[in-house]
Amino acid sequence: MLSNIGIPGLILVLVIALIIFGPSKLPEIGRAFGSTLKEFKKATNELVNGETEKTPEEKTTLQAVEQSNSKTGS
Repeated sequence: MLSNIGIPGLILVLVIALIIFGPSKLPEIGRAFGSTLKEFKKATNELVNGETEKTPEEKTTLQAVEQSNSKTGS
């Protein structure tokens, strides 16, 4: 869908965005779009790979469970 835009189309979109939002709002909108895209890619990768990123507390808990399992022979 976006692969057919090309350079002239991209410039046109940027000029329209500049006119609508103004130069002071464009960096904020760009940051918000970038962080949204990053979150989307992260969620997509997690779904595809079947793994989720664990918080440090979850990692510590998992290590403790794995150590207790190895001690009990389970």
